[in-house]
Amino acid sequence: MCEVITIGSATMDVFVESDDANIVSVYTKNKKSEFMSYPYGAKVEISDFDSKVGGGGVNTAVNFSNLGFNTSAIFKIGDDIYSDGILESFKDKKVDLSNIVQDKKVSTGFSIILVSFQGDRTVLAHRGANAQIKKSDINFDAIKNSKLLYIAPMNGDSTKVLDDIANFANDNNVYVCFNAGSSSIKKGFNYLKKILENANIVVLNKEEASLATQIQVRPDTRDEKYSESLIHPDVKEMFKKLKVRDYQIIVITDGGKGAYAYDGKDYYYCPVFDGPVVSTLGAGDAFASTFCAALGKTNADIGKALMYASVNSAGVVSKFGATEGLLTFDEIEKKLAENPDYKYKLAD
Repeated sequence: MCEVITIGSATMDVFVESDDANIVSVYTKNKKSEFMSYPYGAKVEISDFDSKVGGGGVNTAVNFSNLGFNTSAIFKIGDDIYSDGILESFKDKKVDLSNIVQDKKVSTGFSIILVSFQGDRTVLAHRGANAQIKKSDINFDAIKNSKLLYIAPMNGDSTKVLDDIANFANDNNVYVCFNAGSSSIKKGFNYLKKILENANIVVLNKEEASLATQIQVRPDTRDEKYSESLIHPDVKEMFKKLKVRDYQIIVITDGGKGAYAYDGKDYYYCPVFDGPVVSTLGAGDAFASTFCAALGKTNADIGKALMYASVNSAGVVSKFGATEGLLTFDEIEKKLAENPDYKYKLAD
């Protein structure tokens, strides 16, 4: 029996970095958008590249296992050179793969990650098998016998199983952590709400939260200085709309600004844990899964769990690859002890 079951994507990721990448910021009255650009029609030189295994189902399974949990992963792959690479990567990982699905009729997920000089990235994703997980592919007995079901972002037709698995887990008293992805969010709030009603923990980034709630984060004006608030008032409105059951924790991550959480009573803010940034790919997976794991470690101390998650996420972004920089609980606690001034805050 496994304590934790993760379900999500598995991909072969190719990282490409070019010094010729440009970051373009576009401002409107209601929002700011940023784009990565390259000279149109040019042959762009690559300054660095690497290949790693990734995907939400893989990254979070490796993290839970690294944190000491008996973990099994549910993901779908094809039968090709990319699936060979994914399976090979697990040979030195303590993750149960008895629940994965391999289908010769589909191709394995593949991504090209364009890395900027700032360490952030744009992902070109071929979903492949990741978009074709069916209800019949899922071992529901494994979920029933687990303590925690972690649902990573899912894509395409795979989103059709979300409601079924979340409802099943909830009916069988399995704790559900839901990291909502853009594919499920784009189906609309009424669809998303059915999954939220079965989730104990929900994690989204600010852009996803805005898309899900249809609440835009207003920029500062001459009369209103929203940025002076620890948590933007529009983010607080997102929290209120996303929280749809009594015992539920909502977490919204905000990139380099940190992360926020809401439990229906208190608002929490946790800054980013300082460190070098090589690539942000996998940071969200590390943060969300560590937060879920740390709630148990800290006796449901939301503020401390945010700090644990931020430290582990900082470890990930310091390396190329979504799992290369993952830390154990002991390593996280050591870093926190070495940085006693690093604290979360309660917001008004």
